[in-house]
Amino acid sequence: MGDLWIRGVSKRFDRVLALDDVDLQVNNREFFVLFGPTGAGKTTLLNVIAGIHIPDRGHVYLNGRPVDHLEPNERDVAMVFENYALYPHLNVFENIASPLYSPRYRQPKEVVRQEVMRIARLLDIDALLERFPAELSNGQRQRVALGRALIRRPEVFLMDEPLVHLDAKLRHQMRAELKEIQSQSLDTTTIYVTHDYREALSLGDRIAVISRGRIEQVGTPEEVYHRPASEFVAKAFGDPEMNVVEGELIEDSGRMYLDLFGQPRHFPVPGDLRNILDHHSSRAVRVGFRSKQIRFYPEDPEGKWLAGRVYSFEPLGATAILIVKVGDHSFRLRVSSEQSWEIDQPIHLAFDMDRAFFFSASTGKLLARSEERKGDVPWPS
Repeated sequence: MGDLWIRGVSKRFDRVLALDDVDLQVNNREFFVLFGPTGAGKTTLLNVIAGIHIPDRGHVYLNGRPVDHLEPNERDVAMVFENYALYPHLNVFENIASPLYSPRYRQPKEVVRQEVMRIARLLDIDALLERFPAELSNGQRQRVALGRALIRRPEVFLMDEPLVHLDAKLRHQMRAELKEIQSQSLDTTTIYVTHDYREALSLGDRIAVISRGRIEQVGTPEEVYHRPASEFVAKAFGDPEMNVVEGELIEDSGRMYLDLFGQPRHFPVPGDLRNILDHHSSRAVRVGFRSKQIRFYPEDPEGKWLAGRVYSFEPLGATAILIVKVGDHSFRLRVSSEQSWEIDQPIHLAFDMDRAFFFSASTGKLLARSEERKGDVPWPS
């Protein structure tokens, strides 16, 4: 069993509130991702679970038992650090085997050898067992660090951005391998920290989004992408990030419109959202559109679309990032690189209001969005 409960945990370092009343429940054998920007409190929370930091308030429970009073080596958790933390004077075999040489987990030599070989084959590093860390690539060092944690068979694995120092291609490869290892071989609870939304969406059974020490939302990848609890969560997933602009809800001839840039007729509010938005106390809202929810045209002979100008065009291989300025606001769109655009070229935008996200202008919380349509995918390219 590896059920982990975190109840009301707060932690302060001098004047900095690193964790603010955090509540989480991680289920047995779940791959749980803790996602957020740098400085959000991810590593601090991991250290509280491991026993490296003691919370100022709140408690940590493992399998229903409080572990606040236990030292790190007594909590039956294994941690993989961002910087690998390998022993430079030990070879790969000895680094992986090191937990089984400790007094708490000591095993006979033959058992140690069998376990090291099992882990090495699992991670495809069985040909490297005689090498030292200085003789390994970053990807190989990361596998050794994972192996040292895996050999313990703990109740909970804690992984603190283990792939962050790898290049993009190797990171993608290791991400796929880690998911396969977790689903087929780990058979234990894993808490994985990352600031990469692609890692969070591809690896997590569930994701906790954290910002400034507070949990913004907990849900499956589909839930945090399709039904973000706040503007912060919505903008955290996707590249380019969601375009969010300020607007005002108005009613005219029995219909509701969104007034953006003084042109409400371009933005009729879907009928299934009107009843929800009618109960919102303020007419001021913020509305979000992902890149795929904005169409663009070089010309608009009928005057139906929102007029803007091309601010920049950044080719990225098969795709490109097109930045369009409308007044003082910029819209970032992912487009095909086959069609080039000139700076200051006129461009016209059409918005898919059926897929828009409406947020409170005062709190940033999600007010409403239409049901997901076919073609809404939780991991855009």
